[in-house]
Amino acid sequence: MKKFLVFAFLAFAALGAHAQNNKGDTIKQYYFVLLLSGPNRGQDSAAAAKIQDGHMANIRRLYAAGKLKVAGPFDDENSNWRGLFIFDCNNKEELEGLLKTDPAIAAGRLTYEIHTWYTLASGSFKPGRPTE
Repeated sequence: MKKFLVFAFLAFAALGAHAQNNKGDTIKQYYFVLLLSGPNRGQDSAAAAKIQDGHMANIRRLYAAGKLKVAGPFDDENSNWRGLFIFDCNNKEELEGLLKTDPAIAAGRLTYEIHTWYTLASGSFKPGRPTE
């Protein structure tokens, strides 16, 4: 059910972007990253907490750099879906380089699937770094 809802949201957003594009708005490519349980989740609680702290610090760094637009966990312990990212990168190689900086991915605690995603450039995501 969760998988259906996420992909339904993405499909709806893409259809809306397509319709809006007829009015002159431009569509921009982003990357939707589905975070999954990795093969190495057997760390003790102290090691897992340290990895999680690094994971969160990396999220804050990538957000401040303007690369990470959305991040958040799923609340379903019975699934291997752990969370999602939406990135604003120039290409898949840049994205994969950024994903490798995540301590949870580097430790094998998380793995990922990458999906290209499109929405209006004038939509929810502002290009560049956030202003706060």
